[in-house]
Amino acid sequence: MQHSQAFQTHNHNTCINSAIVKAQHLCEQQNVRFTPIRQRVLELVWANHAPILAYDILKELRLEKANAEAPTVYRALEFLLDNGLIHKIESLNAYMGCNHPEQAHVSQFLICTVCQQVAELDNPKIKQVIEQQALKTGFEISEQTIEIKGVCPQCQA
Repeated sequence: MQHSQAFQTHNHNTCINSAIVKAQHLCEQQNVRFTPIRQRVLELVWANHAPILAYDILKELRLEKANAEAPTVYRALEFLLDNGLIHKIESLNAYMGCNHPEQAHVSQFLICTVCQQVAELDNPKIKQVIEQQALKTGFEISEQTIEIKGVCPQCQA
């Protein structure tokens, strides 16, 4: 499932390759290292277009390299988050790829409560409304993560 096309199917390999190329380019621009382990974790995050737990990433890495450790996975995930290459779905404690890492944005996530698939929205109007309402109350926003739960079209069928 590709989250930018809200619950539609497509070729995962194309997206994985695109995510890697974008990541390489962004890391080059920001003068940060896109190490092989960071790349592999990003590939695993993008593998199914579904949120993935850090534990599942570690399990996959251990199939390839028996001595893979949790801190390595968490450091790679932190790097990918810090550089806008992935998102964390807080309510699922899971990670998913970001379609537009080259653009700073606040996403909204539609989470299917049946299959756990997630679709990413990027609607700046939602962000603006929240910021305006927060400003009216004197609330200072440090971070926005909006997660909307419901049932996707496939699970409704």
